[in-house]
Parts: sequence; structure tokens; C-alpha cells
Amino acid sequence: MDERYFFERNLLALASSDPELARRLTKSITTQGRYKNLLSRTGETVPALVDNSGAAHPLHSLMDPRREGKRLVETLRGGGFIVFLGLGGGFAVEAALERSDVTGIAIVEYDIDACAELLASKEYIKIFGDPRVHLLVDADEKELRDFILQTYQPALFGGISVLPLRTRLEWAEATFNRATETIRSAIDAISDDYSVQAYFGKRWFSNTIRNVRIADRIQEPLAPIRNIAITAAGPSLDDQIGLLKEKRSSHYLLATDTSLPALLAQDLQPDAVISIDCQHISYYHFMRGIPKNTTLFLDLASPPLVASQAPQPRFFSGGHPLTRYVSQHWRPFPQIDTSGGNVTYAAVVLADLLGAERIELYGADFSYPQGSSYARETYIHTYFQKFQNRFLPLETEFIQFLFRNESLDRVFSRGFWRYETKPLEGYRKKLERLSQTLGAQLVPIPGRGHPIDVGLVKPPRIRGAIPLFSSGRSNSTSDDFLRGYRERLGELTPLQGSLASYLSKLDGESRDLLMTLLPTAAALKKKNPHLTPGETIEAVKAFGIAELDRLLKPSQGPIADEGFIHANIGAGAVGQ
Repeated sequence: MDERYFFERNLLALASSDPELARRLTKSITTQGRYKNLLSRTGETVPALVDNSGAAHPLHSLMDPRREGKRLVETLRGGGFIVFLGLGGGFAVEAALERSDVTGIAIVEYDIDACAELLASKEYIKIFGDPRVHLLVDADEKELRDFILQTYQPALFGGISVLPLRTRLEWAEATFNRATETIRSAIDAISDDYSVQAYFGKRWFSNTIRNVRIADRIQEPLAPIRNIAITAAGPSLDDQIGLLKEKRSSHYLLATDTSLPALLAQDLQPDAVISIDCQHISYYHFMRGIPKNTTLFLDLASPPLVASQAPQPRFFSGGHPLTRYVSQHWRPFPQIDTSGGNVTYAAVVLADLLGAERIELYGADFSYPQGSSYARETYIHTYFQKFQNRFLPLETEFIQFLFRNESLDRVFSRGFWRYETKPLEGYRKKLERLSQTLGAQLVPIPGRGHPIDVGLVKPPRIRGAIPLFSSGRSNSTSDDFLRGYRERLGELTPLQGSLASYLSKLDGESRDLLMTLLPTAAALKKKNPHLTPGETIEAVKAFGIAELDRLLKPSQGPIADEGFIHANIGAGAVGQ
């Protein structure tokens, strides 16, 4: 069989799943001699890279490349999602496809002309015809990262592994090293997010559907606000209260929920407060109440108990799949980026959306100045005071809270010492990156914590280009929407066959529905790690339908999992 025959058959198989890549390959050159085909003792075609001197370097064993490929795949503890670095003759990929526990495969290759030569050398139809397989050729770092983030869903796919084709990597070491780092970075981000989903997924779902019922009130849009002061709850806030009082009349005061009790204790009534925590423990921030004229900005996934503290909370979508679905299919809510992982980050995003030209930031230490974790009068002080006694004084509780961190670095600068941790450093750096994208100028007020680098002074924001902050009109009553959502969940097709085939056949709305369940699926998988993808989908559907039935038919019994969550008492500290 000639090269043209193999090339056209392989492109035809590839075009069914990735027509754009097939189109790019049709324009490539297959005659540059990047590869030479060798024959193994078992009669298999083995591609060999040709160096500048003309020497050929086989990518696989010339004894039995299929056996070599199987051995490589057997090194995996489980199946899950596999990223192959290098295609070669595809022997390891074919071995992986023989395993039913392999849920997805990505093959990363570079040099499209060289890749085209591979496709002209032998048949890859078995690989390209399998819906589990994705081939990425010459993907830059952003494309590769986005692919991993958007495609790999750990609640369904299971674990993820990276298998390099060693000889291929040796001939493009720098390129594949960058790809490896990009993949690792994406996996780390997914892992962090998945850990949060596994802990809070059920709570996000339960909170959101209950908040929908109180989120259908019509509200007037908010006009742009030019000067905003944000208060985080770091210890430096204690030192900055005097300055805040001086500027109170000229600034819109936006408090993070953690800082609210500290402000109220100083007779400072904020114009607004923002909360993004889904845990019931966030209610502690509001034990002093919310002043009558203070606006409450609230993530749709926040506890309904917190929402009940304000007559008309202003809800927003913080990026959870279900809140996005609600916003797209029922009532448009403002979108606020909460990916910074803490409420201070979200407050800065909100201030920018409100049209601020200048945002002053108070109490954002992103460290533990002189061993202190929070400003005085914040909830952790009240919480620890309840449990102190002569055997467990308040100071001991704070020390235990501080040293729960895996690592603490003691730093001395600008006349102060402080403890720093990797999570706090990560949150600060996210805020610094955010500052470069804002329309407003972010001005951190110096304190005892780690300085925040926001770069150069920005030109003034162009007025008249700021949309009003508001929610759109709902297209039905809240209960009608929830009933429709429940009905569509029940109609979601059970998984039959491979996961990849199932996902590829879902229409857009069904895929959106499934996405709303994935954080809850992570929580279910945490307790039942051996669930198959099909079992996971059915279990999470059953959970969602049961929760909706409890809400829509209260007589069926109490709401599940309504207890206060005391674990992670220090979660808010990272955001201060």
C-alpha cells in the first residue's frame, strides 16, 4: 500500500472527530524525510526519526513494539485519562484503548509536517476512530492548558497520567518540556478545584436551588460608583480604622463578610458587604446583623441563611456550573470572578464592575503580621472566646490556629515581622495579576502584611463605558424553573457504552445539565471512589432530584445536610 492510501484513510478517520486538524494536515508536506520506516522482527512498521547526518533513531523496540507498548501502559495503576507525549507508531495508545478503564486519551505532538509523515506511513484508524482519543498537533501553551482544563473532568474520567514516548522527546526536548510543565500546571489547577468540589459540591447545589426561590425579586440597577474602599479582615485593618473614618464620607465602603463585625464594632456602617462562602459557618460574620441601608452582595451558592439577613440581597453568579446554568436559562445575573479563592479578590472584581475609578484596599495582609491572623472583633475572636478556659486560653487557640499550616516562613521587612504561607502567597499573586486587568486603579493601603504589587498607575477610566450593575428579568417563576430543571435531570440519558462516546452524543442542553452536577459528583466520589462513570451520573442525578423534591415538596421531610459545617474554620483567613 502506498503512502497516499494510508494518509487519506487516516485523515478520513480523523476528520470525523477533528475536521479542523484534518484540514491542516491536508496542507502539510509529507516528503521532507523527517521519519524513516523500519520493520520490527514481528513485522510491525516502526517510525524512526532521521537526524541531520541521516542516521535513523527508532521510536520503539525493533523486537516487539506492541509488547513494549503494553508494558508501558501496564505501569499505570488504573486507567482514567492518559496524556501521551508523542504519537510514534501508536503502539502504546492502541494498548491503552484495549483497556475498558481508560476513559480518555490525549496525544500531544509537534511539527505538523513530521506528524503528516507518520500518518502516511501506517494505519492509525483504530486510534482516530475511537471517541476517547484527541490528537493535538502544535498546540501552544494556552491551547494545551485550555484543552486539559475543559476536557478532563476528574469526577467522571478518574485519575490522569502522563506517558512520554522517550525517544520522541529526546529530539524535541525543550518543546516537550514546556508541554509537560503546562500539563502539570493544568492538572494542579484541576486538582485544587476538584478538592474544593469534593468538599463543597453538595452544599453548592443545595444552596443554589434554595436561593433561586428568593432571587426572583425585581431590583433597580446600581449606578456606577467612582471611589470605593474595600475592607479585608487582616490585622492591619485595626491600624487603618482611623484612616477609614476620615475617608468615610468620600468613599463607598464595601466590606468583605469577614471584616463586617470589625467595622460594626467601630461604628463604621458599610454601604455594602460581599460574601461568597457556601458554608453555614459564614453566618458567624453576620451575628451582629446587617445595617438596614447596607446592600448584601451574595453568590447564588451562598447559604440561604445568610441571604435571609437582608431584605433584598443582590445575587451574582460566582462561576459554579449550576449558578451559570441558572443565569443562562432562567434569569441573567451579574458574573463575578471568584477564582481568586478568597472574598477579597471577589470584592475587587465587584468594585471594578460597579464602575470604580479608584479602589482602596484596607486590611489585605495576605500573611500573619506578628503572628496575628484576623483583625479584632472578627468572627474567629468570638468563636475562640466561646471555648477558652484556664486550660485553653485564647492565646493558645490562636497559636494552634496559626500552626495548623503545613509550613510557615518568618519574614522581617519594613520594621515588622510576619508569617507567610504558600496558600497566602498564591492568593496575593492572583490579586496582583487581577490588578493588571482592572479598569480601575487598585490602591492597597500599606499595613503590616506583605506588600501588594499592583504595577504602574493607570490612566483614568473612560466614563460612560460602564454598564449598570443589575440582574435581568426572569423568564418564569422560580418554582416553574426548578420544576423544569428537575424534569430535565430525570430525562438525562443514562450512560451506555464508553464515557467518551456518551459525552460526544449529548446535545448542548444535556451537556450543560450534566455540567451542573459535576461538583456534586466530586462530593459523591469522595465517599464512594469506586463508582464507575455511569454509576456516578445516576447517583448524582438521584441526589439532585431528591434535593429538588425536598424543596418543591417540603412535606416529604427535612432538608438534607442542614447542619453547621465547623470544619475548615480557618478557610476565610486565607482571604482576610
